[in-house]
Amino acid sequence: MDRKKGTMDHTLLILVVILIVFGLTVLLSTSAYNGQVKFSDPASYFKKQFFATILGVVAMYVVAEMDYHDLEKWAGAAYLLSLVLSTLVLFVGASINGSRRWLSLGPLSFQPSEFAKPAVILFLARTISRREKKKKGMLELFRTLVLILPIVGLVGTSNLSTAVIILGIAVILVFVSSPFYLPFVGLFGAGAGFMGIFLGLESYRLERIAIWRDPESYEKGFQTIQGLYAIGSGGLFGTGLGGSIQKLGFVPEAQNDMIFSIICEELGLVGAGILLLLFLVLIWRFFLVSVHAPDLLGSLIAAGVMGHISIQVILNVAVVTNTIPNTGITLPFVSYGGTSILFLLAEMGLVLGISRKC
Repeated sequence: MDRKKGTMDHTLLILVVILIVFGLTVLLSTSAYNGQVKFSDPASYFKKQFFATILGVVAMYVVAEMDYHDLEKWAGAAYLLSLVLSTLVLFVGASINGSRRWLSLGPLSFQPSEFAKPAVILFLARTISRREKKKKGMLELFRTLVLILPIVGLVGTSNLSTAVIILGIAVILVFVSSPFYLPFVGLFGAGAGFMGIFLGLESYRLERIAIWRDPESYEKGFQTIQGLYAIGSGGLFGTGLGGSIQKLGFVPEAQNDMIFSIICEELGLVGAGILLLLFLVLIWRFFLVSVHAPDLLGSLIAAGVMGHISIQVILNVAVVTNTIPNTGITLPFVSYGGTSILFLLAEMGLVLGISRKC
């Protein structure tokens, strides 16, 4: 195999840069009120996100310059580390807004579930590609996929939405790697059953379904209703950047999960549509890299990143528009979250590195 460095996908790189700039601009507008109220600094959230983005860009460059075959050697260790960190969260994790999802080290906080996503992508891509090389049967594939259930269980106890994304990534990689539908259907059914167990164990998750069906009848439906008000008041072209009313305390933590509603209010249907179009083109570039990758490993890594971004964008927009129950999931590149942007950009580096060899 020729492992010489070629030219990376410049279209993909430009799209990532556009999304980064767009995300930071919208975040500055959306978070200014909350920043002023909480920290007496309208740019507080922006500064933190900007710093994390700089680190992420460095990570993207470093990963893109590496040969992804070398990263394959660390896939197992990365997956084991994600299990250890996710276990630590259950015992010593910091609780923020009622959710225990962070590990704190002084002023710094880290969300292990975000690290788990690229770790699972690398781990599954490696194990599935090796299975294909040895021409092992479907039973071996199922055994491989069972290995991800611990991380799904650990993450799902505090962050169901991330567990759904990890299962979705696994389903996509099985579908891409297998010409048979049985493993795909089996894994999808197992995942649905797994999520059903989690929903049954936690009463507040069942409450979210009731709120989704009739948000006006529940006090906790306030966020959903205000988000829908923001979407409706934006009209075709919006109120203009910075002109949102709903971000002034009406939509709680507007810079996080509900930021898409503020985009709709300030930039209107046109602005929101352009953002979704950017995501669609980004996903298309992932698809092209996956199809033209020089080997199965590269193809699966690109497909895994494609699945991650696709599922997360779909779930976030669906939650904001009340199409599905609220799952507390961020919009990639746009929502506030230092750990999220750091590992998202590292994943972009993975795909850019693979595109050099296409």
